[in-house]
Amino acid sequence: MLKEIQVTGQKDTRSGFGDGIVEAARKNSNVVALTADLAGSMKLNQFMKEFPERYVQVGIAEANMMGIAAGLTIGGKIPFTTTFANFSTGRVYDQIRQSIAYSGKNVKICASHAGLTLGEDGATHQILEDIGLMKMLPGMTVIVPCDYNQTKAATIAVAEYVGPVYLRFGRPSWPIFTAADQKFEIGKAQFFSEGKDVSIFACGHMVWKAIEAGRILEEQGISVEVVNIHTIKPLDTEAILKSIRKTRCAVTVEEHNIIGGLGDAIAQTAAKSFPIPIEYIGTNDTFGESGTPTQLLKKYGLDTPNVVDAVHKVIARKG
Repeated sequence: MLKEIQVTGQKDTRSGFGDGIVEAARKNSNVVALTADLAGSMKLNQFMKEFPERYVQVGIAEANMMGIAAGLTIGGKIPFTTTFANFSTGRVYDQIRQSIAYSGKNVKICASHAGLTLGEDGATHQILEDIGLMKMLPGMTVIVPCDYNQTKAATIAVAEYVGPVYLRFGRPSWPIFTAADQKFEIGKAQFFSEGKDVSIFACGHMVWKAIEAGRILEEQGISVEVVNIHTIKPLDTEAILKSIRKTRCAVTVEEHNIIGGLGDAIAQTAAKSFPIPIEYIGTNDTFGESGTPTQLLKKYGLDTPNVVDAVHKVIARKG
C-alpha cells in the first residue's frame, strides 16, 4: 500500500550525488571529478577535501571539460563531469557525441539543476529536453533517480558500470522515501505498489508526485501500480509490459518535455507489443520560466492533482 511508504527526511538529490561520488572514490582510486566552476552547487566540497589530487576545475569551459574527461578514460580513469543539466547536454552536445558516445568512453556525465524545479533561475537554465538528447545517443545509459538515497546509490553504481552514463538530478529539497542501504540496479524498474486498474510510470522528482496521487486514488477505490523508471535507457521493457498487460492503461509522469522523454519511451514499448491508452504528465512543447518549484509544477501541470486527473481520464478511455 502506498500509504505505508515512509518519508524519512528531506534533502536535495544533488547532495545524494555529492555523497555518492565520495563513497565511490573511496572504493576506487580511478574515480576523478571535474567541474565547470560549480563545485559548491554540485556538492563536491567533501570530494575536494579528501581527494584534491583527483579534482579538476576546468572553469567555465564545459566543452573542454568533456574533452578532458574523454582523454582521462584512455589512462584508465573514471571521470565524472559535473555542471548544471543545461550545460551538461545542450551546450556540449557535439563534444559528447563525438568524443564520448561515438567511441564509448567511460565518462559519467552528472547533471544537476534539471527540469522546472530548478526554480527561479528561469527558462535559460531549466532544460526540459536533456533526457531526449541523451537517450538518442547510441550506447548512452540514462538514469534519473527519485530521491537523495537513490541518487547516492546510483552514483556509486555508475562508477562500477563500464560505459558512458548520463545521470540527472536536481536542486530542491525533496522527500526521502527509498532505503538508505539500497542496491541500485541499472535498467531495473522499481515497483512501489501493485495494482490492476492503472500503471503510473514516473522518474526523478515526479516519482513522489506519483506516490501522492496513488494514495489519493487508492482512497477512491482505484487500484494503482506505481513504477519508478529510474533508468530511461536501457529501459526495463519486461517490467513495463508485465504491468500494462495487467492494467491495460498507463500514465507517464516526468519533469521533462513529453516529446522525447519517458512518456515517449513507454509509448514506443507499448506500441510495439501491447497498445494501450496513455496519458502524459510533463511539459508540453514549451520552455519554462522563473518561479518557485511549487509554482512551476502547478502552472505546467506536473502537480499531484494533475496525475490524479490523468488517471481518471485514461481509465475512462480504457472503457
